[in-house]
Amino acid sequence: MPSIHIQFTLFSAFYSPLISTMTGGFLAKEGFDYEWSVATPGVSALAALEDGTAQVVQSTISQGFHSLEKGRQDKARHFALINDMDGFFLTSRSPDNDFEWSKLEGADVLVHHGGQPMTMFKYACFKAGIDVAKINVIDAGNAKEMDAAFRAGTGQYIHQQGPAPQQIEADGAGYVVAALGPVVGSCAFSSLATMPDWLASDEGKAFCRAYQSTREYMSKTSASDIAKAEKPLFPNIDEAVLAQCIHAYQSMGCWPPHMEITDQGFAAMLDIFAHDGKITTRHHYDAICMKPHI
Repeated sequence: MPSIHIQFTLFSAFYSPLISTMTGGFLAKEGFDYEWSVATPGVSALAALEDGTAQVVQSTISQGFHSLEKGRQDKARHFALINDMDGFFLTSRSPDNDFEWSKLEGADVLVHHGGQPMTMFKYACFKAGIDVAKINVIDAGNAKEMDAAFRAGTGQYIHQQGPAPQQIEADGAGYVVAALGPVVGSCAFSSLATMPDWLASDEGKAFCRAYQSTREYMSKTSASDIAKAEKPLFPNIDEAVLAQCIHAYQSMGCWPPHMEITDQGFAAMLDIFAHDGKITTRHHYDAICMKPHI
């Protein structure tokens, strides 16, 4: 039985459509064994495609923007959607049933300083009609360090990807007050990438069939059943919290059944990165993406 190696840039429940290809048995149905890993911090997962250590990676088309802006073109191509929306949440130290984004102005906010999360945060503030320059944005390090800092008393709000905010709430250390996804709107937030030759191979086509089946499963299956299957890969997250997070993403519309990166989703990402001054031209779809083979 052939084995496929999948590498994640970040590993969280937000990437459940890829995780569930493994835990939902869809790769096995196509005759694959699998292994998975998480990229070393600071190292692009695309490097694992180029050196052959992975066949499919979780990435984002903004990685392609970055390369093109540097005068390079990645050999890999982004061929399928993972998330159609930003997956970060805002958690408050105090309960607030009447939260408004304007409350962030003048507040201490721990914001994820990774390239795309920060760009998305700025765009969400823009869409919400507030001035990001009026927020006391705190860089508390990586996701784990941010979580520890907030739990230790730093900041009034924290910006995190699920299921970390749901776990904070379950632990009584904070209260989820907003999601960035509905504010930012539909966009090709995260994607799957591979090498074009592999995508065109019989194995690549089989993977695409498995992934399409997984996306249909994500739209039809209860969050509790998805969480139960995924739980072994999340040893430090309560199963009920994992289910709550998955349900939130389902309800927001993060995981539509289709797997293609649409022209509209690509254009939305161009708008977001142009707003932050991260791109100097509207890059072409074909320079970064290609359609899946089924």
